[in-house]
Amino acid sequence: MKYKTILLFGAPGAGKGTQGKILGTVPNFFHCACGDVFRSLSATNPLAQVFIDYTSRGQLVPDLPTVKLWRQYIRRERAGRFNPATDTLVLDGIPRNLHQAEMLADALEVKAVFYLHCTNFDSLVQRLQRRALKENRLDDANLEVIRERLQVYDQETKPVLQFYGPKLVHRINSTQTPTKVLCDILRHLEKARV
Repeated sequence: MKYKTILLFGAPGAGKGTQGKILGTVPNFFHCACGDVFRSLSATNPLAQVFIDYTSRGQLVPDLPTVKLWRQYIRRERAGRFNPATDTLVLDGIPRNLHQAEMLADALEVKAVFYLHCTNFDSLVQRLQRRALKENRLDDANLEVIRERLQVYDQETKPVLQFYGPKLVHRINSTQTPTKVLCDILRHLEKARV
């Protein structure tokens, strides 16, 4: 079974999590942030150490454990909060690269991709550093780690936008207020009849 899905894309700090959380409160939308799935891992889980090892250097967790963990999480949620027959899956942070998109092609029926675009590096840095203080996220605190994460994002994730193509990808200015970003997303969702 393929899950009806919308994807949230954008550099770290662009607002994917904010928009995903809001959309996740709308009936028949289920938000899944891959980073939150990793951060919720028990310290005794071997995948937790993999996550810490990579993110502390500003690098992405390898594809295989990322997709494996995501599939386990979705299977668990199907027994609880996520009903694939009625819900649209809102994914934030996965797929992050072309290989992951290909690995998930059997599971995702992508209806729309929202690319939250921010060209102001300083704005992204400020957002990430505020988030680091507020949420105690070590991966957002160090400027060098932030630079590495943004560089990795550019190299790894932009080809995914090409994979899904211009008919599905909607470019949204993420420097707007969160309310305006949400309005832009909802306008596209209404047109796509998601």
